Amino acid sequence: MKQAYFNWSSGKDSAFALYKILEQQEFNITKLVTTLNSDVDRVSMHGLREELLDLQAESLGLPLEKILLSGNVSMSQYSKILGDAAEALVTAGNTHSIFGDIFLEDLKAYREEQLQKAGLKAVFPLWKQDTEALINEFIDLGFKAITVCVNAKLLDESFVGRVIDKEFIEELPAGIDPCGENGEFHTFVYDGPIFKTSIDFSIGEKVLRGYEPSESDDDNCFSDDQKSWDTKFWFCDLIPV
Repeated sequence: MKQAYFNWSSGKDSAFALYKILEQQEFNITKLVTTLNSDVDRVSMHGLREELLDLQAESLGLPLEKILLSGNVSMSQYSKILGDAAEALVTAGNTHSIFGDIFLEDLKAYREEQLQKAGLKAVFPLWKQDTEALINEFIDLGFKAITVCVNAKLLDESFVGRVIDKEFIEELPAGIDPCGENGEFHTFVYDGPIFKTSIDFSIGEKVLRGYEPSESDDDNCFSDDQKSWDTKFWFCDLIPV
């Protein structure tokens, strides 16, 4: 079998992509790899506590490697740190890197370009699949997920800290991708067919946080003709029980 590590975000797209990969029996998943914000010890973008990430890996029965990034990491630093990690993973025998991305062409191209430098091939099990069909299959298979972060420009506070079910999907405003593939929301998966045990947690406070783009154009993720980006997000803190 091909040796691969899995880029684990802690959310539903990662969980479903891992489920699909395990079904195919083409890859030996050597470990999960997750980036964390070292300033707060939480999963990058999702704001999930590190302890809950550890419980996910334990329930999945897979080793977990954490890549630590500062909360204000620049794009050049980000690429260097992940590039070094990729080279180490190749040295350890990995030939492929698996992601849960579905639509974002620019992100896919960036991942492929960076991994190619290290001699790795990127794999996208969910790429270009219908997101409405995906989320319904995810729910029907018995996966359980809860929103931990939502884009405040697109969704109000009521959508954060909610379990992903058919009712949630039906209540999403028009134009919102049912998988949140355009960054509308992020999730924490706490149960499902690939988990040995369900992960227990309680719901903590909800907070609204704002972010500012870098003053250096070299460190910004947007192009010259796209000088604004979503800077406010609702986060729901989940507390391990």
